Amino acid sequence: MAADLVLGIDSSTQSTKAVLVEAATGTIVAQASAPHPTGTSVDPRAWLEAFDAATDGLLPRASALAVGGQQHGMVALDDTGDPVHDAILWNDTRSSRQAADLIDELGGPQACAEAVGSVLVASFTSTKLRWLRDHEPDAAERTHEVLLPHDYVSRHVSGGDAFTDRGDASGTGYFSTADDAWRPALAESAIGHAISLPRIVSPSAVAATAPSGLIIGAGTGDNMAAALALDLGPGDVVVSIGTSGVASAISETRIADGTGSVTGFADATGRFLPMATTLNAARILDLQCRLLGVDHGELGRLALAAPSGANGLTISPYYGGERTPNRPDATGTWAGMTATTSREEVARAAFESLLCSLADAVDLLTGMTGEPARRILLVGGAAGNPAVHALAPAIFGAPVTVPAAGEYVALGAARQAAWALSGSAEPPTWAPPASETHTAEPTPLVREAYARLRDRTSTWI
Repeated sequence: MAADLVLGIDSSTQSTKAVLVEAATGTIVAQASAPHPTGTSVDPRAWLEAFDAATDGLLPRASALAVGGQQHGMVALDDTGDPVHDAILWNDTRSSRQAADLIDELGGPQACAEAVGSVLVASFTSTKLRWLRDHEPDAAERTHEVLLPHDYVSRHVSGGDAFTDRGDASGTGYFSTADDAWRPALAESAIGHAISLPRIVSPSAVAATAPSGLIIGAGTGDNMAAALALDLGPGDVVVSIGTSGVASAISETRIADGTGSVTGFADATGRFLPMATTLNAARILDLQCRLLGVDHGELGRLALAAPSGANGLTISPYYGGERTPNRPDATGTWAGMTATTSREEVARAAFESLLCSLADAVDLLTGMTGEPARRILLVGGAAGNPAVHALAPAIFGAPVTVPAAGEYVALGAARQAAWALSGSAEPPTWAPPASETHTAEPTPLVREAYARLRDRTSTWI
């Protein structure tokens, strides 16, 4: 077993990704992946099979390991450790009614945020436990222990008791970000009886040692692991452009936003990782691609051929409802279209609406933390589009940095493993990922036009 290699795992919705890296430098030595089943409710044992496949040949080479995993998912186990129900994942919205009920029971949105750091939505684990109680009472009654996805995979490696970290725990709905501790009564209230919860391990601690001698770190949620890989500090804002959009930032202080616009998660270093999330991000571009019959690359080329502001065409892109702002029943609105509107202008308006929506999320986030954005990093599938590179700094009114594509969740988990292995007070210093910084003249008129349409359409919904 090589003393200088650590293994980082990303157990995501779609797959298990494993990266074997040098503990001292973060240099990737080897990597592999294995797919997960599709759907929003899956047998969690499939994740263990994927872990075994992805780490085959890599695990014996590592001195330490940590797991980053998809947040919020409910893994309900009986007293023998077997699942009583498929794991209900973060993106399963069946428990939206239960989220509203639990918020009411806590005394309303602000009281809920004060209790657990966030206003509950259907992604949170506690809402899924309440759904299980309401709809699968036999399974709920047989539930002895509830884990998060990364906890479940970590225990597969350690073979011992279950453990988790404060970052992932902060997305359950029964963890206090004020006290850094479980609130077991909230978990009991959600499912209807007392349940066992994993012990919480500090960010740098050795959580367990496998029979082979492998050191296992606490692991964390996927967003927290990515923040650790990117070595975020106060003033850094990460904007992730996937199917949905996420703006997140490191904060030294706890957030408790009763409006629900910003979720007050903990991070993987002892600080906090508040987030503002949009439901519509890359899907805005997906729709425009379908309407124009082009791919994302061609859509970007069309957009760059049109002028700023798309000659007056403005889009409110809340095609699937929206979370930031909270308009669950909203639809998309196009304004300013004329008989001469071109394909190029339609493409430009799509990119501008996407980036204005994300700029709104950044403003909400920085307004809540009180920490201005000194550096904006763009990640996610759509962040690589040249039109995003050209337009984002103009819309945000600030330079944007685009790190090279990489497995940042797995790399963050690897850095946490190296931290546990070192026994140091701080995580190891690794070279930052290769990146490009893009600048442009600000275009405040575009955001002003977008804001007028956004505010006007709020009265129509």
